[in-house]
Amino acid sequence: MRTITRLFDHYSDGLDAIRSLESDGYHSHDISLISNNAEEWHAADGSTDHAGHDHDHGNKAGEGAATGAGVGAALGGGAGLLAGLGMLAIPGVGPVVAAGWLAATAAGALGGAVAGGATGGLVGALTDDGENEDDAHVYAEGVRRGGSLVSVRIADDRAQDVEAVLERHGGVKAEKRGGAYRSEGWERFDPSAEPYDRDRVVAERARYRTDPVAQEPRSFTGTDTVRDDSISDDRIRAEQSRTGETPPPRI
Repeated sequence: MRTITRLFDHYSDGLDAIRSLESDGYHSHDISLISNNAEEWHAADGSTDHAGHDHDHGNKAGEGAATGAGVGAALGGGAGLLAGLGMLAIPGVGPVVAAGWLAATAAGALGGAVAGGATGGLVGALTDDGENEDDAHVYAEGVRRGGSLVSVRIADDRAQDVEAVLERHGGVKAEKRGGAYRSEGWERFDPSAEPYDRDRVVAERARYRTDPVAQEPRSFTGTDTVRDDSISDDRIRAEQSRTGETPPPRI
């Protein structure tokens, strides 16, 4: 038995990877998700705004992170991992959307409801499950910068199949992304660092995903028919910000 973890620059790719794994027969109890929620793509009441808008003009993500609401329910996964996403706060990262055993370990919860944040829990949770410390710091930093982690516990003889699914959906290994971070002088994940806000997340993502990709909407049921253009919109806004142009307002 081993654990395979990959970093996804956009949460939608991580959700797609999870759906593919479950469709291929991998049990939701063996899959975990921890995803940055600076864009408020998942609200505390369980709703999802695919364009990242806050229709209620309030910070539901912060509200959910303060209580860690729903993570205990996410551990059940009777209707698939994504049927019970919850939120918690990780120092240095901010509010995250989480589900599965890795989230429970990071939050210090063993099958119960989460109260409060996970103090430095993400790096520890990853190393406890077999990741070397250097890779754990890279993955934690990746979530801080807007990414999503998908981790899968799997028998050794199925590891290559899981790796293929994760990488087909854009999953990145710690070695590759760690090299990019270290080239800028980064050394380790710092839980006392300021979390990335939405604009920084968008700009960071644009560095690694420059190809215009039209994405389908990301919902927990997979039945929506309206396209989600927020990914390409984010790239356009990041480029305009870089060149000094005035980005159009979000609609």
